[in-house]
Amino acid sequence: MHRVRLVSVFVEDKLGELAKTTKVLAAAGVSIRWVTIASGERYGVIKLLVDRAETAQSALAEHGYTVSLNEVLAVEVEDKPGGLAQVAEALARHKLNVKNASGFVIASGRRAVLLIEVDDPEQAQTALKGQHVRLITEAELVKL
Repeated sequence: MHRVRLVSVFVEDKLGELAKTTKVLAAAGVSIRWVTIASGERYGVIKLLVDRAETAQSALAEHGYTVSLNEVLAVEVEDKPGGLAQVAEALARHKLNVKNASGFVIASGRRAVLLIEVDDPEQAQTALKGQHVRLITEAELVKL
């Protein structure tokens, strides 16, 4: 299975929380490869792709954070119009709803990476076979 684990940290939506959270990771020797933040009125979620997920989870938990690892698929597509549409259509055909997604372009080669969270990653992986996309492992992704 080509799943990727993201570290999800639940935090209060207040000044300095991102600085405190990332300082814990730096002290633990964890490198952040990608980050997204979703905030609400009082609380938010920081999702991170890191080079050592278990170490990040342990360090944050030791500092009192509510933290979990959640599995997503990392899908590499050609960086051209329609890349995301192709993936979204394949998932929709298999009745898989995209819960969260984000992406980035790899500067060295006209490739884009989509991080996609669905209820059933195994079924999503099956749905994407034959779609001219490549599923990336966690080890590959943290080295990009």
